Amino acid sequence: MTDRRPPAYELSIPAQAPNLPGEVVVADTVEELVERMSSDLLTHSLNCWRAFGDFHMAVSGGSTPAPFYRHLMTDPICRGVPWKKTHLWCVDERRVSVTDEKSNWRMIEDHFGVHSGIPRSQQHPMEALSDRIEHEYAKALRAALEWRERGQDRLDYVLLGLGADGHTASLFPHSPALSEDGRLIRINSGPTVVPPDRVTMTLPLINSARFVAVMVTGEAKQEIVQRLAANAHARIEDLPIRGVRPVGGILRWYLDRAACEACA
Repeated sequence: MTDRRPPAYELSIPAQAPNLPGEVVVADTVEELVERMSSDLLTHSLNCWRAFGDFHMAVSGGSTPAPFYRHLMTDPICRGVPWKKTHLWCVDERRVSVTDEKSNWRMIEDHFGVHSGIPRSQQHPMEALSDRIEHEYAKALRAALEWRERGQDRLDYVLLGLGADGHTASLFPHSPALSEDGRLIRINSGPTVVPPDRVTMTLPLINSARFVAVMVTGEAKQEIVQRLAANAHARIEDLPIRGVRPVGGILRWYLDRAACEACA
């Protein structure tokens, strides 16, 4: 007799969430991960828009967040994000022209640009070659947020990545900007900063945000994720991402299975 039973399917074993500060979301694939990220962003953006009348998000460049940005622009559900009331900020930038192929803003603009519906006046590139960029970008931030009630004048959402050396934004191990406790924006340079020199949001600014998301994907990040999970009390100078500790906000890690395997 022919066996007509359906073939057996292997059950997917959920990846173990590594021991990291804040909340940790793990998905089997990047596609599943960006769907969760998009859902969280949609909910948070609508809450901020209803509470304050607008939504301020700061995003990072690089290859890791690209699938997330594409999903935001192509998933019909994400049309619900209040894009016309959104201000788009840059977490960090290389000291190059915004049209340079190494520019983070060039990558960000390629994904958002006219596709998102964010008015041009609400898209804020870092003019990183300016000698006054620290003052100018901080001034632009304050001007855009100052009309909110005191204490609410902060970024609503910050998206960070994670380097293999533990850096985030352009806050590299043992670099000068790591010790900043006052300024919102810093030019960062030195032997540990991957050239060219950078402009970056500082830890005081990042930690004032309502929601900080850290996106980490791929096998290449297994070692640094494992290192972070095993060194809960590591110095910020050695692992800058350890300095991300939102005050009165949410810290949520988004990792795919490949980045977590070493922690299982």
